Amino acid sequence: MTVESTAARKTTRRSAAGKTGSTGSKAAGTTGTRRATAKKTTGGTEPELVQLLTPEGKRVKNAEYDPFVADITDDELRGLYRDMVLTRRFDAEATSLQRQGELGLWASLLGQEAAQIGSGRATREDDYVFPTYREHGVAWCRGVDPTNLLGMFRGVNNGGWDPNGNNFHLYTIVIGSQTLHATGYAMGIAKDGADSAVIAYFGDGASSQGDVAEAFTFSAVYNAPVVFFCQNNQWAISEPTEKQTRVPLYQRAQGFGFPGVRVDGNDVLGCLAVTKWALERARRGEGPTLVEAYTYRMGAHTTSDDPTRYRHDDERVAWEAKDPIARLRSYLESETDTNEGFFAELEAESEALGRRVREVVRAMPDPDHFAIFENVYADGHALVDEERAQFAAYQASFADVDVEEGK
Repeated sequence: MTVESTAARKTTRRSAAGKTGSTGSKAAGTTGTRRATAKKTTGGTEPELVQLLTPEGKRVKNAEYDPFVADITDDELRGLYRDMVLTRRFDAEATSLQRQGELGLWASLLGQEAAQIGSGRATREDDYVFPTYREHGVAWCRGVDPTNLLGMFRGVNNGGWDPNGNNFHLYTIVIGSQTLHATGYAMGIAKDGADSAVIAYFGDGASSQGDVAEAFTFSAVYNAPVVFFCQNNQWAISEPTEKQTRVPLYQRAQGFGFPGVRVDGNDVLGCLAVTKWALERARRGEGPTLVEAYTYRMGAHTTSDDPTRYRHDDERVAWEAKDPIARLRSYLESETDTNEGFFAELEAESEALGRRVREVVRAMPDPDHFAIFENVYADGHALVDEERAQFAAYQASFADVDVEEGK
């Protein structure tokens, strides 16, 4: 398996109709929200967005955000490329494992690598991250072993890592609730006087949840040091974004009294710069920020979903021309001294990662069937004891059948 999809290498494909490519956003007047000037496109009117690297791999100057990536080296750029390639390889392997019956479900991040790697690499070690169930690239940036992400999807644990070990919370399945957790944690940081920030991830669909609105309200009122990072992949399962909101998502921040900015979610440099800006703003005590990473969900919502039932193939083809990995590779090949040896070594590394993921998943031990009853109450409970006994009798019934059949 190659480290890039076939589509990722076809950088000459046509760009999407209605492409938005901007060199930045303009500061709003008295509202403090970063507005973007509307721009006519072939697909209608779309706001401009922060973009530092075009789909063709060309660097775009931006006076406002260039300072946040001004000192980035060629080695660090190659590191970002490696992050995205290995994250995609891990994601592809997990999808294959689910198709083979090794995982119960999988939520792919295909196409969203730049949004996750760019924002993830913008965080400091002492920052705290609250993910959804799709932030595999952010987990990679926080040092979480990718195989630890798979235990929950295999049904052997509730999350295979210690959240405090990497300041990376367990995956949250309930849509939008992690924004409230992040806000509360950020309020605690502010009261403790710590020099750190919190970032909460959610999708465009989650932006319609009341939990998100409540998190916006509390974070604004209490000036919490939190960044709300919305990956707008344009499809909340089968609902397009235009059925979720009448305005661009980042503009919602204005109504709550804090800045919002839209960034090209397929531009890893743009996502890195904008997230750094937002996190530094939070650390200075200037409160929350909403970042809308405008990207595209290249695959299904999860492996139980069939996107061909509600969207057209030409839409995906248009976005494949904006592939985040392909555009950074183009830049590395044309503007740095990166040679083919680097890409060949990375190809081998990605294959090794895929093999390790397969081996680890298939070797995962089954959980203790009775562990679900542990730690429900600190001092035990009669009802839990009764349920445990009923479950034990149910399990024992299978042993009786095996004996009768001579197994």
